[in-house]
Amino acid sequence: MARRVLITGARAVAALDIARDFAAAGWEPHLADSVPVRMARWSKAPARVHRYPAPRQQGAAFRARIVELVDTFGFERVVPTCEEVFHLAAPALQCRLGERLFVPNLATLRQLHDKLAFARHCGEWGLPVPESHPIDSVEDLTRFASRSREWVFKPRFSRFGDSALVAPDRRALAAITPSPDKPWMAQARIHGEEVCFHGVAHRGELVAFAAYRSSWRLGGGAGYAFEPVADQHREALCKIAARLAQCAAIHGQFACDAMFDEAGVAYLLECNPRATSGVHLLTGAGHLAHAIGGGIAAPEAAPRTLYLGPAMVVFGLPQAVRGARMRDWWRCVATGHDVVSRPGDRWPLLGALCDAASFSLTGCKHNISTNAAATYDLEWNGEELP
Repeated sequence: MARRVLITGARAVAALDIARDFAAAGWEPHLADSVPVRMARWSKAPARVHRYPAPRQQGAAFRARIVELVDTFGFERVVPTCEEVFHLAAPALQCRLGERLFVPNLATLRQLHDKLAFARHCGEWGLPVPESHPIDSVEDLTRFASRSREWVFKPRFSRFGDSALVAPDRRALAAITPSPDKPWMAQARIHGEEVCFHGVAHRGELVAFAAYRSSWRLGGGAGYAFEPVADQHREALCKIAARLAQCAAIHGQFACDAMFDEAGVAYLLECNPRATSGVHLLTGAGHLAHAIGGGIAAPEAAPRTLYLGPAMVVFGLPQAVRGARMRDWWRCVATGHDVVSRPGDRWPLLGALCDAASFSLTGCKHNISTNAAATYDLEWNGEELP
């Protein structure tokens, strides 16, 4: 019988691509989520798609359902892709799942997810980060008012870059209302080229790595098209990723945003201790599955251009029209590859559009953005978990 893996956070395209890679490696992939996920259900990749209660609002029921699924299907690996990673890593559930769970402990995840804590730890580990300061009150903002254009302000717990303020003026800065319960931070602004990388670490050893940049982004900063970076940048980022994995003793997936300044020096900006779009550069032949499942080092990711098909049409095409970038848009679509649909597995493209519409309706219902709606039932902002 094939080895079985449970991949949670099935709403993410990354989850579907990870499932495809595990299938290519001979595993039986199952996907699961707390919301209807048509993209995953309409794909031929997973053996089954399961449902569990909302991790954020129904924590006890979520934990019970995960244990039930693992006991019923005998999964060898549980691989999170979204912010349910924090709920899976909570002491009670991590203790129950043990070696099956491919995540660090919650304390390590907090070090990486809290943007200020991440910057401070990187400084201790000798990794390059911009100057960073806590902002826990309105009074803390006053010392930045006269030079706010030199800084980036962002919540310490956030996602997608939705709330980040880059070089704001005094009026925009005054709109921030930080508090001990909702702390912010100020980070020195670095001018240069922003890049990202995705890594997989097995007990502190980097076993898979891909670096990319994106010139097609949502307003908050999340990219939906991914292009290879220059070789020298890739090498520098790989060394940084390997040291970060070792120093933080990471066992799981992690990704970072970084900035190369005008002198070519790389600075780490923040970390996502979960799957990100970088996984798409590592999937296809089962190498990512071998890295996750057995700690087997994956070969260097081949340089290629990839994109999220629905986002490239819904967001990219209007951006191209407004910004007179139709030639760039067409070049990306013509030379790149969509990661949502694949030959013989086209229905996920329609499913992704339906899922996006569903999150949009959820956002309207709760008076939040579509991005916020996509994590409404699973996000974690540093609160204690049992």
